[in-house]
Amino acid sequence: MAIAYDQLKNRKFGDIVQQYGTRDTLLYALGVCCGDDPTDPCDLRFAYEENMQALPTMATVLCSPGFWLKEPDTGVDWRHVLHGEQFLTIHRPLPPSGKLIGRQHIEEIVDKGQGRGALIYIKRELLDAESGELVCTVGLSSFARADGGFGGPSGPAKPAHKLPETAPDMTCDLRTWKHSALIYRLNGDYNPLHGDPAVARAAGFDRPILHGLCTYGVAGRALVRSLCDNDATRLRQLDVRFSAPVYPGETIRTEIWKEGSGVAGFRCRVVERNLVVLDSGLARYQ
Repeated sequence: MAIAYDQLKNRKFGDIVQQYGTRDTLLYALGVCCGDDPTDPCDLRFAYEENMQALPTMATVLCSPGFWLKEPDTGVDWRHVLHGEQFLTIHRPLPPSGKLIGRQHIEEIVDKGQGRGALIYIKRELLDAESGELVCTVGLSSFARADGGFGGPSGPAKPAHKLPETAPDMTCDLRTWKHSALIYRLNGDYNPLHGDPAVARAAGFDRPILHGLCTYGVAGRALVRSLCDNDATRLRQLDVRFSAPVYPGETIRTEIWKEGSGVAGFRCRVVERNLVVLDSGLARYQ
């Protein structure tokens, strides 16, 4: 079954209402490896309930409709779908507990051609359930590797943020744990690729890999720590491209370039393999 452009583009998603609390916020922080040093006040701001803040990247797991691309009426071969990019704009700080309404739609489907796949751009708005105020806008692109050539538009694809060719202005190393994927999946992503060694081997990996959004969350921690004096309320935007998977237990080094007032570029590499895993990153902060 091929993608039917109009049908998929106009797919209806019902509102998703989610009440979340302190326990959910703490679990997310532990899932992105806060608390590696349980005496570090930088981590305890997110991993302990006293004067706690929510990490802005937690917005990516709230009011999620799940892996809906697996549903047969999409026309997508879900076995060949990769997470291509992640976008996040924070309009007001995400509170440690609250009730949100998630409203999602498909922005565009770009046909890269037969044998070259398709890009599916998705946007989800998170609104405060009581006031209706927009809290965060979450966007992503899914790369459907096996679904090009369905006759859809050939563009536009969102351009990547170009990083400077100079050495980074600062770096931040944060360690993941060998059991990180088993914790992170409790935020709602139960893809067996991240927990079952047999499934991981069948997919071409020698062991389960870390969720891409967990790597993204670790990068968010590094940026909050390096650019915002560890105050999560100051981060306003975090956009990035995924370039390679991380194995639980590896160290993620976030390389940061200050590009102007409140603007920074960044990328992440795994220290142990000297491999870039997140690229073309753009952050805005106050």
